[in-house]
Amino acid sequence: MRAVRAALVALVVSVCALAQMKMTVGQLKTFVRSSVKLQHPDNQVATYLKKVQLTELLDDRTIEELMGEGAGPRTINALRDLATASANLPKPPKEVAPAPAPTLPPPPDDVQKKAIEDAREYALNYTKRLPDFICLQVTRRYFDPSGLEYFGLQDTIAVRLSYFEQKEDYKMVSINGRISDTSYEKLEGATSTGEFGSMMKEIFDPGSRAQFAWERWGKLRGRVCHVYRYQVPQATSKWSIVYQHRDHITPGYRGFIYVDRDIPMILRVSLEAENVPPSFPVQEASNMLDYDFQDIAGQEFLLPLRAEMRMREGRYLIKNIVEFRNYRKFGAEATITFDTPGELPDAKVKEEKVTKQ
Repeated sequence: MRAVRAALVALVVSVCALAQMKMTVGQLKTFVRSSVKLQHPDNQVATYLKKVQLTELLDDRTIEELMGEGAGPRTINALRDLATASANLPKPPKEVAPAPAPTLPPPPDDVQKKAIEDAREYALNYTKRLPDFICLQVTRRYFDPSGLEYFGLQDTIAVRLSYFEQKEDYKMVSINGRISDTSYEKLEGATSTGEFGSMMKEIFDPGSRAQFAWERWGKLRGRVCHVYRYQVPQATSKWSIVYQHRDHITPGYRGFIYVDRDIPMILRVSLEAENVPPSFPVQEASNMLDYDFQDIAGQEFLLPLRAEMRMREGRYLIKNIVEFRNYRKFGAEATITFDTPGELPDAKVKEEKVTKQ
């Protein structure tokens, strides 16, 4: 199973992070509601709001709404200061709630059962269908010392990933654009491996005793999917979280599987650790992996596209965005460009709503 290694490092807050952040009233409401939902400390939220500069008028009614939704007293005082500072700004546009679209009913039980069994066969045999290849793995590592979901880029790591005879091999290329001969396995900070099949294989392995249940319809990259929630108990889990090359746990986990409605293939896998021991340094860990079609030597294969890994140690948050680019057939003649490409557009991984046609 993929292994996750975490070693949180101290960062110096940049001048840019201290500068005022401009927000609309809508963005402000989203931030405060998210902070309430995530139970961020009241004084921490209030301190952050002191750095906010509004572009629209904040009225008393909005502050009362946020107070009713659970915003703390220091947050409310900070909001009132923002209301005073924004008194001469234009009012925000009126929010118009869209009419709910009709949704598709869940498929019959027998269809769901067949979809899960087809997905199981696909997952257990996935790596056997893959060709030998190389690709560029680009990891952008983000860090947030405030715990408020406002991340700053820590570094960008480029790795040459070879997949040969169903085994992965990682060779460092560069860190922040500079050539590096550091061993990927010894790289400090949060990293992950095993995206090429082991994650979904162990979910569907009968020995994992995963329980599946219908969640909803989903849509990824234009393809309609069955979305199933699942849970793997700790007693049968093989997912390891390793901290600073020494401490490790094997937690139970839960998540979602996105199975294509028309073709038995898996388009997304997510997992989140459950019941992490309070004594372990990392309190939360999760991963989400997307697959998409890639051309290798004139043939299309469903291969990893992007992974998003998140972890929390106390209030410190880590987020890794891992992209797999420039797939090539493995061989002596294979060439690959190691220039770090730009980030994939959000539309590539954004889930769309499925409505009744």
